[in-house]
Amino acid sequence: MIKLVISLLPLLIKHGCCCYRCCSLISIIKVVVVSPHKNILRWIFLNNESTREACSYGGRVKAQVTTEVPVKVVKESKKQEEGIVVNKFKPKDPYTGRCLLNTRITGDDAPGETWHIVFTTQGEVPYREGQSIGVIPEGIDKNGKPHKLRLYSIASSAIGDFGDSKTVRAFPPLTKPFFFFEAGCVCLFVVFIFTGDLKPGDEAKITGPVGKEMLMPKDPNATIIMLATGTGIAPFRSFLWKMFFEEHEDYKFNGLAWLFLGVPTSSSLLYKEFEKMKEKNPENFRLDFAVSREQTNDKGEKMYIQTRMAEYAQELWELLKKDNTFVYMCGLKGMEKGIDEIMVSIHFIFLFLENQTRIDWLEYKKQLKRSEQWNVEVY
Repeated sequence: MIKLVISLLPLLIKHGCCCYRCCSLISIIKVVVVSPHKNILRWIFLNNESTREACSYGGRVKAQVTTEVPVKVVKESKKQEEGIVVNKFKPKDPYTGRCLLNTRITGDDAPGETWHIVFTTQGEVPYREGQSIGVIPEGIDKNGKPHKLRLYSIASSAIGDFGDSKTVRAFPPLTKPFFFFEAGCVCLFVVFIFTGDLKPGDEAKITGPVGKEMLMPKDPNATIIMLATGTGIAPFRSFLWKMFFEEHEDYKFNGLAWLFLGVPTSSSLLYKEFEKMKEKNPENFRLDFAVSREQTNDKGEKMYIQTRMAEYAQELWELLKKDNTFVYMCGLKGMEKGIDEIMVSIHFIFLFLENQTRIDWLEYKKQLKRSEQWNVEVY
């Protein structure tokens, strides 16, 4: 019976057939042929390309069958992920860096201390703007166990502030005291002695680099909106150095960088370099501070970062609708709620004015996240 079917298939193809005839033939075969041969016949039929193509009626294909394995579509990231290194140094085998500099960079009346500490890495910790490193403090905790690793956002560009790729600067995610390192940082009061007593030549164990969430977009013409509170400025400092202080053969920023930085007092503002960037690049860099204990809005409300953003509601909405606008948020976890609240208002108002279908802001934010346009690193 199998031989008969095999011999009939070429005749069907040569003289043409219609779907119901071929299918009827196969139906008869399924009834007549014993079970072990059903799969063989089905394979013969489905794997004969001419037979499949011949099975049409009135020019309309009744069924399309393929034995090819579907090609897996790999989503191409919009961020600078090519060649990125992750976890080169792990807690069990960290890199040992040395302190080059340790100096305080906040004013005496600032509510917290931020220390600028520079560590050399000799080019052995190849990080990218937006990544983080870990630091393992020396000594033991109150339970007599070694201190655990802590992660900190890197605040220097990939080639470092010295331009030789041998140092790395990082900000700590903490309240106070603050410590700000060139090649690693340690935070929280538990490790205050470690950082406060650190002198040039002292060693520190460094791990990483880690993270892809805060990587810069590939598009040099992108709009990059940066929302930072306190030491959350770290990754954005690395962004801005690459954009405006460095020259690269394969990268020249021609888009718009807009930084919103929230701090409690003027003495807590870190680095005058941002204002210099603005002076030299007025078309490409916008800078807005929100000093909560010293500034208020028209209603007399304290000037938090979301309060400042509300002053530019329409501009921000227009930018958010563009495919090449990327929002980055870094700082204390509480800032996310405040920014969500102001974005709910902006989102609702302008959808209403534009007479568009209303969708929930949180759902809209998920869409932005899926397209890598909304990036958050809070602690």
